[in-house]
Amino acid sequence: MRPTAKDLAEAAGVSLATVDRVLNERPNVSKKALQKVNDAIEKIGFVRNPAAVLLARNKTYRFQFVLPQKGDEYLRELLVRVEEAGQTARQDLMDVSVKQLATDDPYQLSRYLSSIDEQAVNGIAVMAPESPQVRDALGRLMARGIQVVQFMSGQENLLSADFVGVDNYAAGATAGRLIGRFLPVMPAKIIVIADTMVARDSIERRRGFDSILNVDFPHLRTLPSLETYGDEKRTATIIRQVLEHNREIRAAYIMSPECRVPILAISEYADPRALTVVVHERTPFSEHALRDNVIDAIIAQDPGHAVRSAIRILRARTDMRAPIASQEKIRIEVLLKENL
Repeated sequence: MRPTAKDLAEAAGVSLATVDRVLNERPNVSKKALQKVNDAIEKIGFVRNPAAVLLARNKTYRFQFVLPQKGDEYLRELLVRVEEAGQTARQDLMDVSVKQLATDDPYQLSRYLSSIDEQAVNGIAVMAPESPQVRDALGRLMARGIQVVQFMSGQENLLSADFVGVDNYAAGATAGRLIGRFLPVMPAKIIVIADTMVARDSIERRRGFDSILNVDFPHLRTLPSLETYGDEKRTATIIRQVLEHNREIRAAYIMSPECRVPILAISEYADPRALTVVVHERTPFSEHALRDNVIDAIIAQDPGHAVRSAIRILRARTDMRAPIASQEKIRIEVLLKENL
């Protein structure tokens, strides 16, 4: 059994009250008593419980999700899941909040990250495109003792920060395999659509997608990625231009988590039911489109699991514990009309 505070008091030869004052960093402890308690901690292998310390101090863990301002149904789903998880987390002394920013602006985001007070926030989960400014700002947060989780999209060369989300290379490869199998064995083109190719998740998904198509389906040609930046007018314009100049398009791969606007844009100039369409993330729109044969498959990850996982990891890191890796692994789910 793990040594208790009572065991520690006996080993140190001091009162339980003295042990309590030392563990909770309260005043009125002599240097001699402090040394005895610390020596006994090493001797019997006593492990401090940060959660108990916070409880004794009547404090709570303060975690924050930094999410984009712009988004559609999937962003709303994430916000709902954070709210749900936050309500449950209050029972475990955790206060979970959300800050929405223009995360595609690395300078604004890095300024905000730099302004976070380590006395007010214990950890943050950040969903943002890759950039040197954001990566360095997150590194500085970690240096100040604030725990960091890269949420859904990560930063290159920030390996010391935990990541929550699917293996995006594998997700892209899965999309490539599905489209390659769904299409007949004849030459065709594939339109690929993303919010931005600056985001690490889009980069990895495109790499995984190409790795399958180029090797196993050389008769299929993937067009350069289209960046919509989440703008409806831009999306409609660029998709119309590509469809008009590439009559051989037989499939569409939408890499961004929001597929509603691209699908509606495609529908303006082509029949999506005549195309093989694979998208990411389960939303009310993608669910309906799948049932209606407008899209053929959804590559999804459970947003509730991702949010809860981020909170558990932040809690574990704050408590100086290692997260349970198997519990925090986010699975890739392939949804078809038949298994919704």
